[in-house]
Amino acid sequence: MADQARGPALWQPEVEMHTGPDGTFYVRQKAPLDSYPARMNERLLHWAETEPSRVWMAQRGDDGEWQRVTYSEAAAKVQSLAQAFIDLRLSADRPLLILSGNSISHALVALAAQHVGVPSAAIAPAYSLVSSDYGKLRDIRDQLEPGLLFVEEAAPFAPAITAVFDPSVPVLTTKGEIPGRETLSLGALAATRPTDAVAQAFDATGPDTVAKFLFTSGTTGSPKAVIQTQRMLCSNQEMIADCYAFVRDVPPVVVDWAPWNHTASGNKVFNLILYNGGTYYIDDGKPTPKAITATIRNLREISPTWYFNVPVGYQMLLDAMETDDQLRTTFFRHLSMMMYAGAGMSQPVWDRLTAVAEQMVPGGVLLAGGFGSTETGPFALMCTDRQDRAGNLGVPARGVELKLVPQGDKLEARVKSPSVTPGYWRNEKLTQEAFDEEGYYCFGDALRFAVPGQPDKGFFFDGRLAENFKLDTGTWVAVGPLRATFTDDMKGMASDVVIAGENRDRLAALVLPDWAALRALVGQRDLPDADLLAHPVVRRKAAQMLAEHMRKATGSSSRVTRFMFIEKPLEFDRGEVTDKGSINQRGVLRNRADLVEALYSDDPRVIEPALSEAQ
Repeated sequence: MADQARGPALWQPEVEMHTGPDGTFYVRQKAPLDSYPARMNERLLHWAETEPSRVWMAQRGDDGEWQRVTYSEAAAKVQSLAQAFIDLRLSADRPLLILSGNSISHALVALAAQHVGVPSAAIAPAYSLVSSDYGKLRDIRDQLEPGLLFVEEAAPFAPAITAVFDPSVPVLTTKGEIPGRETLSLGALAATRPTDAVAQAFDATGPDTVAKFLFTSGTTGSPKAVIQTQRMLCSNQEMIADCYAFVRDVPPVVVDWAPWNHTASGNKVFNLILYNGGTYYIDDGKPTPKAITATIRNLREISPTWYFNVPVGYQMLLDAMETDDQLRTTFFRHLSMMMYAGAGMSQPVWDRLTAVAEQMVPGGVLLAGGFGSTETGPFALMCTDRQDRAGNLGVPARGVELKLVPQGDKLEARVKSPSVTPGYWRNEKLTQEAFDEEGYYCFGDALRFAVPGQPDKGFFFDGRLAENFKLDTGTWVAVGPLRATFTDDMKGMASDVVIAGENRDRLAALVLPDWAALRALVGQRDLPDADLLAHPVVRRKAAQMLAEHMRKATGSSSRVTRFMFIEKPLEFDRGEVTDKGSINQRGVLRNRADLVEALYSDDPRVIEPALSEAQ
């Protein structure tokens, strides 16, 4: 049994709202945001001085053991690398491009660059390692014109680097070299002796200095370089520390796999540790059937105090916890909070997760969600009230004003705060389009009140406006909420769904199966995927779930009438899914148009409702 006796210290927000003459709602907390540093690396230097021996970051070495770096070691290496970057004449016009994934070396070079006012950009490794034409990598190159590339190991990235980047751009690496190109050793640069130029460059940075660029996933076109200033990073961390008040008293410990090229971990989790003097264990696993074993190994050894995962990741951990007592015990030993994001969490996963938390911790552990984007820091809304189901996104953080603009029967969400980006790098047109006439950033998403007229009760996601479509009757379909509802109604058989039916007379769906659940259902672990989806037990159960969903639906815009399991995995390179696992609804429908057509035919793979249940 875990040792928590009561819940963690959290904010107690007082929320106020006023309504404009056109029906627009403005929602914010009454209390202002407290002060915050001018630059994030002030926190690194602070912890290096006050807690020099505390572990800042750890990762598995080649021998499988944890390799740890303290705050004092990190600060020394950051300043040495910062001097080397000055010597290389890096700048905002010649930034650092990081092509490989999460690692201590990745973290050090990113912090070293921003220490002296040089932006870095972490790029999804799949753009180099999975892509066949390097199209998105070329788009990124053209936007940033990097002065230095960093990769953990040279060999895997050599083909992409050779194909995409000018031979004059050097490569920094910990291992190997690329023929015909200047290759710099990270070890050698980390031994550079800092001069006064480092301190002078650090002092010259401030709130408006560009700390980094984060690229949107590019599922709807070329990736966009979202400017991340020091003001954004620092103000956002003060908002987070206000909300997760317990991190001020006990330095947070995280075990995290999510990629740093996304804002969720690249900004929020990475800087959560730095801001509050915590320890970051880099999880070398992922929420996939093969890679989850590494995550389980790590969580059997390290007890996080705050934990983040996508819903399918929690689902896989729950499967393991059912038979692994050590995993359950270690995971919950010091845990104060669990957060999910990246996709809607189905009710079966929510119920299983809260149930095991209550078994392990008196009173359970807060399971929460929030709302934000790459352009907002990301932290903008957060729900810390205990809920009985997923979906409540909470209330605005201190310093954030939420604007809800009527759009037909929807409320479009917009925000203004010091943690909102000033725009997109070298793209004035896109920047202007992202903000309204009052300077609010426009998400393109709709929210609805959890309780009408009561903003303190939080908000629910009400669909991405660009994803919604009409049936041939002219009836609008709110895709986001329907995806969440139908995933729930599949009772654990689906990990996510894609809704089809634009300009048709009825709705259908493509369903991403929960393979482990389906194999458990039929009791045959080694059955090939195609045979599993065609198994009579699976089809019969799925037909029953569909019939029950149809029975509860209130109209044609909320009723899926038939569906098909997707056998082949979604493809990152075709823009169907991000490397974090978020699904691009329109990308799947576009790329798998043949499956959509099959949904509306007599294809034997289509599952229709069990008639006795549907009537």
